[in-house]
Amino acid sequence: MTDTPTLPAHSREWHLASRPVGWPKPEDFSLVEVEIRQPGPGEVLVRNSYLSVDPYMRGRMSAAKSYVAPYELGKAMQGGAVGEVVASGAEGIAPGDHVLHFGGWRAYATVDARQAVKVDPEAAPLSTYLGVLGMTGLTAYAGLLRTASFKEGDSVFVSGAAGAVGSQVGQIAKLRGASRVIGSAGSDEKVKLLVEEYGFDAAFNYKNGPVSEQLRKAAPDGVDVYFDNVGGDHLEAAIGSLNEKGRIAVCGMISVYNNTEAAPGPRNLARLIQTRGRIEGLLVGDHYDLQPQFVEEVGAWVRSGELKYRETVVEGIDNTLEAFLGVLRGDNTGKMIVKL
Repeated sequence: MTDTPTLPAHSREWHLASRPVGWPKPEDFSLVEVEIRQPGPGEVLVRNSYLSVDPYMRGRMSAAKSYVAPYELGKAMQGGAVGEVVASGAEGIAPGDHVLHFGGWRAYATVDARQAVKVDPEAAPLSTYLGVLGMTGLTAYAGLLRTASFKEGDSVFVSGAAGAVGSQVGQIAKLRGASRVIGSAGSDEKVKLLVEEYGFDAAFNYKNGPVSEQLRKAAPDGVDVYFDNVGGDHLEAAIGSLNEKGRIAVCGMISVYNNTEAAPGPRNLARLIQTRGRIEGLLVGDHYDLQPQFVEEVGAWVRSGELKYRETVVEGIDNTLEAFLGVLRGDNTGKMIVKL
């Protein structure tokens, strides 16, 4: 193991102090100082450079059974992070290497080397491995191409389209030959971004009127694929505009994450009988076999400038919680990143 005499003795990390009811409040969390644990055999110590905050983390703050274990009270939360290895007890990873791992919400992380993936900061900026070239990007890629069975000529509707996943879904659809791509977002500025920078054919601000009416106007010939990041009225609108044998991939439902009571379901599910449409849920963990293909295809688009991305960067571990709350509010354009 590498001797690291210049390392600080302590780090800071965010703990879940109590389980939020409704919207998370600052008192549900605590930022605590802890001793840095040197890596044992098969482990690496990472100085985190960037942390990821994502909507799915709201679900982990609840005790309800889900597809991923809840955060434990009084313990550090987890999330995607990328940083530099400063000490190693593992073969194949040396100090100075950069790795992607899930020991986020903290300044330093001691992690199992088997759960760390080496990344090249020369090939792409480190932060992109949390977004456009990371789990976020793979979610968009797998959800559109596999879950939604996208094919050339499809008309595609994306909700939360200015977010990290949604913006990539729309661009991949265009690059793969979609006939029309429509996006919804929560501000006129984001709508302008979708059309002028990301190349969407149409976009609308869902706050400017009923989603169903705006979608029908933007997609008069209906939609073949709906990529759902929002749920609620967006899902109902998409079902209403779904073409025959249309497909809906449900990635997230951010509109209901902070509800204290169950949200009513779409009132028009019977339309799926008429359209022979289908709805399928999406978890990126089921699609890691696509990673090599994803990195090759999307990496080339990023390098060529054909696929554009935005990041909203918040600085400092002290501001990690505020960055997360900002994601729930929709403050971010593209991927929300915390820079340490």
